[in-house]
Amino acid sequence: MTKAAPGARGATSVQVWDLPLRLWHWALAILVLVAWVTPSTYDRVHRVAGYSVIALLAFRLIWGFAGTRYARFGRLGVRLRAAPRYIWNLRRGITGRYIGLNPAGTVMLVALLFLLTISTITGAMEVTVTFFGVWWVEDTHAYASDAVMVLVGLHVLGVVVVGLLQRQNLVRAMFTGRKQLRNR
Repeated sequence: MTKAAPGARGATSVQVWDLPLRLWHWALAILVLVAWVTPSTYDRVHRVAGYSVIALLAFRLIWGFAGTRYARFGRLGVRLRAAPRYIWNLRRGITGRYIGLNPAGTVMLVALLFLLTISTITGAMEVTVTFFGVWWVEDTHAYASDAVMVLVGLHVLGVVVVGLLQRQNLVRAMFTGRKQLRNR
């Protein structure tokens, strides 16, 4: 399961994120970006991206229970309870070491899944006869979508900051599925 990482002295590499989870992550990132830049101008593309995000959310829910160890939701409660202290300690550069998501990443996962669910459901509602033009559906969709983009920006910033603090390329880890574990 662990092996020496190429060119990393004193570190081992461990498989953390499986291929389905990594494909889900990058597909979601692309589709959210496509949905963000296409409303009103390219309605059909926007709708296809939105419905595709719904399918990805359904997959993630299933994979959260049926997937591999680090894809499962089993440790969400523990990590969510640890999040305030983790985020407080980040001010001093203390990150701890987590093989899967750290507590801040867990909060981000839950928040993004929640807001994406609201955004996609209200987006789908907007194209129905019953809810077409209903102000609160449109506003909820717009606010949830804007909040998703704010969280995406915070997510990217958090990955960069924690990666720098830990001297680890977390973006590469999400492509390869492997994280480096420092030997002490």
